[in-house]
Amino acid sequence: MTKNSNKNKTNRSSDPHAEREAGRYDTPLPSRELILTTMSDQGIPLSVEQLYILLDISEDERIIFNKRLNAMEREGQIIKNRKGALCIADKLDLISGVIQGHPDGFGFLIPDDKTKVSGEDLFLSPKEMSQVMHGDRAMVRMSGLDRKGRPEGKIVEVLERRTQKLVGRVLQTSGVTIVAAEDKRINLDILIPYHLDMGAKAGQVVMVELTEQPSSLAQPMGKVVEILGNYADSGMEIEIALRKHNLPHEFSREATNQAEAYPRLVQPEDYKSRIDCREMPLITIDGETARDFDDAVYAEPQGKGWRLVVAIADVSFYVKPNDALDKGAYDRGNSVYFPRRVIPMLPEALSNGLCSLNPDVERLCMICDMQVDGAGIVKQYKFYPSVMRSQARMTYTKVHEILQNPEGELAQEYAWLMPHLQHLNSVYKLMLVQRQKRGAIEFETSETIMEFNEQGKIERIVPSTRNEAHKLIEECMLAANVCAADFLKAHEHPALYRIHEGPTPEKLELLRAFMGEFGFGVGGGDTPHAKDYGKLLERIRERPDAQLLQTVLLRSMQQAVYSPDNLGHFGLAYEAYAHFTSPIRRYPDLLIHRAIKAVLNGDKYKAGSWADLGVHCSMTERRADDATRDVTNWLKCFYMQDKIGEVYEGTVAGVTSFGLFVALDGVYVEGLLHVTELGNDYFHYDKARHEMAGERTGVRYRLGDRLTIKVARVDLETTKIDFVLVNKNNTLEGDIEVESSKEGVTNKLRGGDRKPVKSSTQFGDKFGDKPTGKSTPRAASKTGGKLTLGVKPKSKSSSKVVSKTAGKNPPKPTKSKRASKKTSKR
Repeated sequence: MTKNSNKNKTNRSSDPHAEREAGRYDTPLPSRELILTTMSDQGIPLSVEQLYILLDISEDERIIFNKRLNAMEREGQIIKNRKGALCIADKLDLISGVIQGHPDGFGFLIPDDKTKVSGEDLFLSPKEMSQVMHGDRAMVRMSGLDRKGRPEGKIVEVLERRTQKLVGRVLQTSGVTIVAAEDKRINLDILIPYHLDMGAKAGQVVMVELTEQPSSLAQPMGKVVEILGNYADSGMEIEIALRKHNLPHEFSREATNQAEAYPRLVQPEDYKSRIDCREMPLITIDGETARDFDDAVYAEPQGKGWRLVVAIADVSFYVKPNDALDKGAYDRGNSVYFPRRVIPMLPEALSNGLCSLNPDVERLCMICDMQVDGAGIVKQYKFYPSVMRSQARMTYTKVHEILQNPEGELAQEYAWLMPHLQHLNSVYKLMLVQRQKRGAIEFETSETIMEFNEQGKIERIVPSTRNEAHKLIEECMLAANVCAADFLKAHEHPALYRIHEGPTPEKLELLRAFMGEFGFGVGGGDTPHAKDYGKLLERIRERPDAQLLQTVLLRSMQQAVYSPDNLGHFGLAYEAYAHFTSPIRRYPDLLIHRAIKAVLNGDKYKAGSWADLGVHCSMTERRADDATRDVTNWLKCFYMQDKIGEVYEGTVAGVTSFGLFVALDGVYVEGLLHVTELGNDYFHYDKARHEMAGERTGVRYRLGDRLTIKVARVDLETTKIDFVLVNKNNTLEGDIEVESSKEGVTNKLRGGDRKPVKSSTQFGDKFGDKPTGKSTPRAASKTGGKLTLGVKPKSKSSSKVVSKTAGKNPPKPTKSKRASKKTSKR
């Protein structure tokens, strides 16, 4: 019985968060904070019935209240003991978090509150991981330190099983059918009873529904619910990625019906309360293969400055809060662009039809109408709903050609459009000056395009460059996005900002240490501005090692996310920034449209928890990136299958504790040069310097170095490509030469202040600069040891030379040639 239970009944009206709960729910319940406070005040574990009494929960409220308790248990705030009583998790010294698996069988708990373990993740042994799957939520008790001195945990309770279905490949042996998950972070095979396999054959890709979750005593079991086909079927890599990353790819019947119920053309009655801009010569400028046109632009001289009009598809007119289309769009978060296939956020009836600003048809839009002065600064702006008619569907290639050759054949064909394009170009040039003054960071990167054959496989990979037309449209969109953020901020309306914070203190310290070796400093003190990065980029732009230094600068920055807290955008050097210009393909933009409309109507848009929306939209963006990266990696592996044994020049694009990632010239593919392939030496990984250094030879391999490699292995199953080093004569014998990207730095051996590298790759995902999948078996690798021993023998003569100089004055690396442009988006 609780202490003085009758005297300690809690008055729900005194709940400090009662107003928040009333705003969220029709039947407000005691807040989580009040529940935890009540339990804490009692000082002992409580039964659910005791909480009913203490919190005045009526019979009608109990079902909903129990759901709240279940949610609190899933999130690790409370836990049931063996007697069924509820306890506060913090009082039991338990740590809640999300399980992160690793292909080698071990895993980590990513704590919800990292302050409990000094900011570190808890290592989970393969034995602990046998009872959970990647992504599950669990409650863990810290059990001590592992042999590396990291905190280690033991699972006390699994709070939430998040894997109910998975995609994998069928394996059959001795009459037993199992499915190996395509997500290699799930290291447990799923046992399939013979009568539940749908007749799937070995090697086929299937969807499995789990019927029993893993435990410490039994492996998971499941049943096949869908046979996708054979592993090498055209398009299978996309089907796998969709299911592996839980990407919604089928619209509900309600959403499809709702989209198709709209008329194909805008109706005259929809023009009500809109400014008619159908005569304005707005045009769209997009890529050649684009089918969903979010934005159209127009510019004209106005006084001493310019008028810039950015028209954006009015998706919010058709997608209303909480309807079937909105729920589907929320789940997806954004459109996903795979090679040769798009998974749209909205059904095609809207995304490519009624919402898309197609040429020569009326479309509803939201307009950001800006006044730009002669210096390129937006002095005034206004938002209003409109109806428009795109005058032309232009491409970046055509616009660039017209602007570069105003007397050319294409310019003559579009003579009527030339003045409008020149006006846009004039505004762009002015805004470009402001961008430079503002200090926005401009990294030089190269992207690639895959060209496919009729079988759907890569025929070649070619570089794609951004021309002036790309940059013109980008500046117009940036201006409208800034106005949207400023508008909502000025009217104190909640919004979802696109924020990009500066480097963390840890990353800033590493960056300064690295740049200091090259004689460069990073200004700005503890809180550098984008201008400080920009000044440094200008100083290094013409250096032969510019690519190396730019890459390190890029990796020092944090990832951009969505948040209701306006923290500014570091990279673009904006005090406030939001996404407004792509509501067809991004859910945050749709939210911003609704918020702007609410302000224009003197209302307030209640979207629920803006913080939760920010977390969700950031997650869906990362999910899409991960899925597209998986597909691209698989396609590149398939492309490289017939190139085993070929020799290429390449640039070191990543340095990790287990080796080097090398980007190949011409084919734009990356692969791993394992540490055991670097030479007959003990190699030490220096994270701050982005390098691997040989203890005996003093040879160093650094980010940006130029190497000659040979393709040794291509594994489609793990999407890994392995390289081996060759020397200038393309042989595998003798000493290996490396051209260092670093200029004027003495190559001194500093083995004593470096941590020895383990040859096992099992901790690569966790601590390397670049994540990788399953480790590649190496015959000469000594797993589990404390040092890495390479396998390439040195000649006797070279061994003698090295032995004389090792530890004293090891040979200096040669200066590098200019590093090639980075070829993959990171």
